[in-house]
Amino acid sequence: MIEKRQFYINGAWVDPVDGRDHHVIDPSTEDPCAVISLGGQADTDAAVSAAKTAFPSWMATPPADRIALVEKLLEIYQSRGDEMAQAMSTEMGAPIDMSRSSQVGAGTWHLQNFIDAAKDFDFDRPLNDHSPTDRIIYEAVGVSALITPWNWPMNQVTLKVGAAAIAGCTMVLKPSEESPLNAMLFAEMMHEAGFPPGVFNLVNGDGAGVGSQLSAHPDVDMVSFTGSSRAGRLISKAAADTLKRVHLELGGKGANLVFADADDKAVKRGVLHMMQNTGQSCNAPSRMLVEAPIYDRVVDEAGEIASKVSVGPASAEGRHIGPVVNATQWQKIQDLIQQGIDEGARLVTGGLGRPEGLNKGFYVRPTVFADVTNDMTIAREEIFGPVLSIMKFDTEEEAVRIANDTVYGLTNYVQSEDGARRNRLARQLRSGMVEMNGIGRSAGSPFGGMKQSGNGREGGVWGIEDFLEVKAVSGWAAE
Repeated sequence: MIEKRQFYINGAWVDPVDGRDHHVIDPSTEDPCAVISLGGQADTDAAVSAAKTAFPSWMATPPADRIALVEKLLEIYQSRGDEMAQAMSTEMGAPIDMSRSSQVGAGTWHLQNFIDAAKDFDFDRPLNDHSPTDRIIYEAVGVSALITPWNWPMNQVTLKVGAAAIAGCTMVLKPSEESPLNAMLFAEMMHEAGFPPGVFNLVNGDGAGVGSQLSAHPDVDMVSFTGSSRAGRLISKAAADTLKRVHLELGGKGANLVFADADDKAVKRGVLHMMQNTGQSCNAPSRMLVEAPIYDRVVDEAGEIASKVSVGPASAEGRHIGPVVNATQWQKIQDLIQQGIDEGARLVTGGLGRPEGLNKGFYVRPTVFADVTNDMTIAREEIFGPVLSIMKFDTEEEAVRIANDTVYGLTNYVQSEDGARRNRLARQLRSGMVEMNGIGRSAGSPFGGMKQSGNGREGGVWGIEDFLEVKAVSGWAAE
């Protein structure tokens, strides 16, 4: 078994002061694959102190030098990509081919986009052409606590670390205790890249321990958190006493509006997007809203597609989905599937229990429900598993009403060949992102939501700005 009990603090791997053992479980086998330490208050304090001490000199480091270190980090990250893929596949269950391409690839994508955005970002600029003595300076927020989830580990670690490093913030990273090995490998890469001691620190812990300690810590200036809306509320309350900045990227219940004029691949695209990463994505299109004239056909097609989605161990190569992350998630998904059945939704395919031939591991049957109404539990709650709910609508106005009738507002989707309709809907749907006709967002596009899906934006120039304060200066002397 892998033993990784140390934390990375002030440029060195150190033993915990107040640690306790925690087993990391391989969700494909249900067996422990590693043991780490969960830190306590003394460990949190040591990491925050190191970040606070390093902050003045790191903030004063020229942006070009900070960017150069992130470029070096990207080079190392790419050279160790297979190690990273193996770590994530083992600890959180992403199939190895998907881990190599999408899970590792997300980190490469974000680091490169931050580098590109930073090279065009002016950290020090005149207010305008008519105010020569007014200056706008973008200055690092300060010590930043970065709390990341298990479902897309490197996606979230790089979105936070890359932006914070370029902005001039120092950091304490608390990765999910469910998938910490990738973050510890990333800490090795930060060290190898040559980031000064104290700029980046890592302390493992759980939400109730290190997570809460960071959120309430008086020397932490900002918390950037990705995870559940429930945890986001707790972090906001803990941070309120010190009035620190809080950035939240939380849950979602995305609506995928499929109109009668949608292209031939729209349904398959929506089902497979829902099943990607075993449904463990906050931006998953989990509610498929279908226009009445094509409803029956779409239900049949979606069921057929989902029934062909294969499920297997994360270590196996190929195009399949793996297990969900742990026993708690598996049971939650089973309970929600049962609620869907009990509340009258029509089970099209999938359902309770493990897929055939898999009697161990946290595997879930790819599931499709039809005739779902928006008052059902499976339409309201984020399931975070491979479960799709299909609903019918008659008019565009009804589709918008159903889509917006949720506490969440992360990503919505539109499938229609009518460009004017797509543009109308993009303005009416209450979400931070709207993706239409399967066209993904471009490099540097901001990621984030509204309502109970959170606040702030990650990625590109918006991600960097989230770690910056705006300082207005008057009486600036001509240089």
